[in-house]
Amino acid sequence: MNFFDAQDRARRFTRWLVVVYVISTVLIVAGVTLIVGVGLDAVGQYDNPANPAILGFTAVAATLFILGSTLYKTARLSSGGGRVAQDMGATLVPPDVRDPLRKRLRNIVEEMAIASGIPVPEIYVLEEESGINAFAAGFTPGDAAIAVTRGTLELLEREELQGIIAHEFSHILNGDMRLNIRMMGVLFGIMVLGLIGRIILRSSYHSSIVSSRRKGGSSGIMFIGLGLLILGWIGVFFARIIKAAVSRQREFLADASAVQFTRQTDGIANALKKIGGYSRHSYIQSVDAEEVSHMLFAAGIASLTSIFATHPPLIERIQALDPSFREIDYPDVDPRHRRTVRQSEQAANFAGAEVAPQNPRTVTGNIAEAIGRPEPQHIEYARRLRSNIPKLLYDAAHAPEEAFLLTISLVLDEQLADRQLQLIEEQLGTERAALVRAYFKKVSEIGPRYRLPLLEIAFPMLKARPKTQMEYLLELVRRLIELDGRIDLGEFCIYRVLASHLSQAADPVADKIGNRVPRKKARRAAIDVIRIVADQGNDDEVAREHAYQAGISTFGEWASGHTEQLDDEQTVEALGRSLDALRQMNSAGRKSLLQAVSNTITHDGKLTISEAELLRAICASLDCPLPPLSVK
Repeated sequence: MNFFDAQDRARRFTRWLVVVYVISTVLIVAGVTLIVGVGLDAVGQYDNPANPAILGFTAVAATLFILGSTLYKTARLSSGGGRVAQDMGATLVPPDVRDPLRKRLRNIVEEMAIASGIPVPEIYVLEEESGINAFAAGFTPGDAAIAVTRGTLELLEREELQGIIAHEFSHILNGDMRLNIRMMGVLFGIMVLGLIGRIILRSSYHSSIVSSRRKGGSSGIMFIGLGLLILGWIGVFFARIIKAAVSRQREFLADASAVQFTRQTDGIANALKKIGGYSRHSYIQSVDAEEVSHMLFAAGIASLTSIFATHPPLIERIQALDPSFREIDYPDVDPRHRRTVRQSEQAANFAGAEVAPQNPRTVTGNIAEAIGRPEPQHIEYARRLRSNIPKLLYDAAHAPEEAFLLTISLVLDEQLADRQLQLIEEQLGTERAALVRAYFKKVSEIGPRYRLPLLEIAFPMLKARPKTQMEYLLELVRRLIELDGRIDLGEFCIYRVLASHLSQAADPVADKIGNRVPRKKARRAAIDVIRIVADQGNDDEVAREHAYQAGISTFGEWASGHTEQLDDEQTVEALGRSLDALRQMNSAGRKSLLQAVSNTITHDGKLTISEAELLRAICASLDCPLPPLSVK
């Protein structure tokens, strides 16, 4: 299953979830109306408790309450995956973390983000949880967060932790996160009536003790409370079945993706084996464990029956990776092993710091298979690249103010630098302009291949700033790259990736993908993209035409009948406008477009840094994460 198939599957599940939600709401409202009618009859204060006005009001009130609860929960979660982690009591891992285990965790997450072509997620630790578990949460890669338990940090070797993080990254890349977080909002609305019933039952019980004279009234209210409580239990029952039905099969896919990602079956398999051999398994003690149970790496709560299990049996997951494993083979996990891990892993934090990163392979075949599907060579490339980032730039990417200035330095142009720095000084002051100059000088020394990884590492610091400052950053970057009256390819790439990531962080709930785009508009925009990419990547007319034909032939008859227009509009700015229009295409359309762009760029069998950046920028604009590419 490739990236586009996984995204389509997640959307199908979402539509199915909406249908189930509507049916559940109708049944619950009917149940509430019946209970209120019977309860009012028991009170005996109404001549006609079956009055349509009373029952109608009850039905409307119950419907609004369920919808309101769902909207409230969804709105609360709309700030991103970090909100879910914080609600679980997790602690954010600071950028300047000193603890070796937490630093190891940050390094692994950063390496996998670079290898995946997405911004680095926020990183959290559930300090009070000693079981072995983790989860990823968020609507998009731009607002994602990854959280691990303290037990995961302290009991696992680096390869095992890497396997778990790779598993969570597969959920990010496959679109599972958005479905998971929507499910939290939907199921909260279904289950919340049980809480109301419990409150009514408790209050009516106390009131009956205080005033026994109102025995009949109290019994009626208690009946209503008990009825709502039972409905709440029924809601929980079906919510668990829904979560189990959606979650179980995805875990096998995520395990397989993690193995493909790392090429280390032992890593994730040994992590699962340790869960089986550890006395506290993967259980989560938080009162909110039920709410996030479908998001966890392994079962966070015990299930009395498999019908409620959000994860496949542990032994089945292990045997899918290691067929010879038996239940009697679970290792004994001693919590005292923590100290050994802490000491032995410190050196791994900076492994490969002296070795230059080797290029991953060039993607010249079916690019759809590379989207959202990083491979071990990409992880190794990312690890070496991250370790080779100069300390000045790496530290800047992890500091709020400096990350802002570092991002600005990534779009500066050698020939325009003096004018650009003058504008920066006017806008930000002399001291900040001096820092931007220092960062720009260092970036120029190490080369352009570090620009996008630096942006991805700095992103958590950027999205933590107020929305007005994110908008100001984008506007300032745009002014800098337009200072000479034109936008070159490198400037466009950084700007588009930055704009795409910040857009996801600012409005993670928005989902334009899949909306219908008029055929004529889509065809014009797609062909314009191919023409602009061909023109920008080749110096002579013959090469441009060969590149254009290599790309346009991908569309077949779909592109026939279009009258090509070669005018001043076919510039880098027009490329941005065309991509904005094409972002609304469905998965099949985006898949076809990206293959055409890939064929255009690689028509001559070569891939330069600027072409690789352009391809990744186009992919980012279409919300399609592309791993690093080999360049000449």
